[in-house]
Amino acid sequence: MALTRDGGGGGGGNFATAMVAAEPQQQQQTSNFKKKTASSSRSWVVVDGTGESTTLDVDKYAVMHRVNIHARDLRIIDPLLSYPSAILGRERAIVVNLEHIKAIITAEEILLRDPYDENVIPVVEELQRRLALNAIQHGQGGGDYEGLHNEEAADEDESPFEFRALEVALEAICSFLAARTTELESAAYPALDELTSKISSRNLDRVRKLKSAMTRLTARVQKVRDELEQLLDDDDDMADLYLSRKLDGASSPSSDLAGGNNWFPASPTIGSKISRASRASIATVHGDENDVEELEMLLEAYFMQIDGTLNKLTTLREYIDDTEDYINIQLDNHRNQLIQLELFLSSGTVSLSVYSLVAGIFGMNIPYTWNENHGYMFKWVVIVTGVACALMFVLIMSYARYKGLVGS
Repeated sequence: MALTRDGGGGGGGNFATAMVAAEPQQQQQTSNFKKKTASSSRSWVVVDGTGESTTLDVDKYAVMHRVNIHARDLRIIDPLLSYPSAILGRERAIVVNLEHIKAIITAEEILLRDPYDENVIPVVEELQRRLALNAIQHGQGGGDYEGLHNEEAADEDESPFEFRALEVALEAICSFLAARTTELESAAYPALDELTSKISSRNLDRVRKLKSAMTRLTARVQKVRDELEQLLDDDDDMADLYLSRKLDGASSPSSDLAGGNNWFPASPTIGSKISRASRASIATVHGDENDVEELEMLLEAYFMQIDGTLNKLTTLREYIDDTEDYINIQLDNHRNQLIQLELFLSSGTVSLSVYSLVAGIFGMNIPYTWNENHGYMFKWVVIVTGVACALMFVLIMSYARYKGLVGS
């Protein structure tokens, strides 16, 4: 991208004005150029079957050529784009997009994006540890193992590389989401208990933030769970994840045709001489229902784990809902108490208004003759009026209690 500035043949003032106007545009173009450079050339870490890791700084075209995938598959694991969680099987690779784990798994190596991310570093270390340990065990026990068991048993005792790498990714994301759920639970339950004991703006705001965090975390866990459930429901999608089997199936027909004249007639029990991977690929073609059993068991284990995490979040949501109901009940009770107090005060005000009416009548500055030589009437007026007001207040409150407007 070329960063140019229109300078033309204008005067000095026009040129200065153009420079000032072009500076924000230059800064924006420079920022866009940096973003494009960062997006086109990103860091990757490659871990092979022996646990050796190599950091690469290549563009997307080199990655596409290396693992033989399309650009749309690479966009799925682009951190700048928002794609849902996905585990996609391609011809020679598995595209994994699970939260911060954005990887491409082949039959021989795994490529992880952003290896310096704090959440990706533990995944790389676990991959190195497990693959290196498996390589050491396979190297030390290879001869003895073949002496004790046949080749078919040895093959059954070892999972393909893509499944071991996928298992590490699934374990990492399930453990990560479970840890976030545990942290949220440890913060939410005390906050909810404190809110039930004391309703305040501070506690309400704290619970509001925790509920928002729980909603976001539930959505993330739900996406991973739905992806695993979708894989488990479709045997064809699971069969697409058998990369080693597809490679063996692609190489078996040519080798069979090349050596067919040598061993076909002399081998009545041909099935016993076909490797386990070749039989599995043939089973895939003919639709054997047991050909994805190994991957199905692997996915079911982590599906149960992520489903347990989702159940914890569901329980937490129910607890929050129960707390909200309890708070609403408390607020309704306080509101009812205020209404009862208002009724009590209104009844007293009505009763006193009668007393004020009598006092107003006798306080009128109008000449009349019947109050002469009747000084004893004052106390009787006061007593009778007070008794009448009190009786009116009692009658009003009795009627309200009879109608259930006030508590007993």
